[in-house]
Amino acid sequence: MDLKPEGPSMVSKLIKDSLQIDCCVLMGANIANEIAKEQFSEATVGYAENKSLVDEWVRLFNTNYFLVSAVNVAGIELCGTLKNVVAVAPGFVDGLQLGNNTKAAIMRIGLNEMRAFCKMLFASVNDATFFESCGVADLITTCLGGRNRMCAEAFAKSGGKRSSDELEAEMLKGQKGVLTAKEVYIVLSQRGCLQMFPLFTTVHHICTGRLPPSDIVRY
Repeated sequence: MDLKPEGPSMVSKLIKDSLQIDCCVLMGANIANEIAKEQFSEATVGYAENKSLVDEWVRLFNTNYFLVSAVNVAGIELCGTLKNVVAVAPGFVDGLQLGNNTKAAIMRIGLNEMRAFCKMLFASVNDATFFESCGVADLITTCLGGRNRMCAEAFAKSGGKRSSDELEAEMLKGQKGVLTAKEVYIVLSQRGCLQMFPLFTTVHHICTGRLPPSDIVRY
């Protein structure tokens, strides 16, 4: 997601506008090393206008161990962004040694906020998108095994004494869950919608030191 004065813009749109070509997006619960081992997984291809083009991508990528479906590009691309914000919260839960009930509740609330955020920016996003691999499946994978979750766990275990920037540089190797949380916070703040997204807001406040990690269950 790229922040502009007129509002956020998706990377696929930037590519399309800059290169004057159609651009599709592949997202899903598909960790690369597991795909390389030909372990079963799924993915979702997102398209904006040319449905025939995305059918070609589905045929190209689809195998007996890598199943690909197609949906509208706006929802799929935003899911790939927002899951990284939600995944920070289960990391705090693990760092605080809270249980699976807490983690499941956080993930459910996070999925609801992902859906609401997508609908706020793109009213045409179909609810079915969030039940594809790019939605709930990718969220589960990232919340359970993603590096953003690992970084948040280390942050919580340190009691917030180690900065998120320090931990990201050490553990994430270029991934930026905290930066994404900040960008989402900016969008919500500009639209006066912070109270409608308590989990996103709390994640940002914890990452920036305004709240302790324990407040992840007090928002």
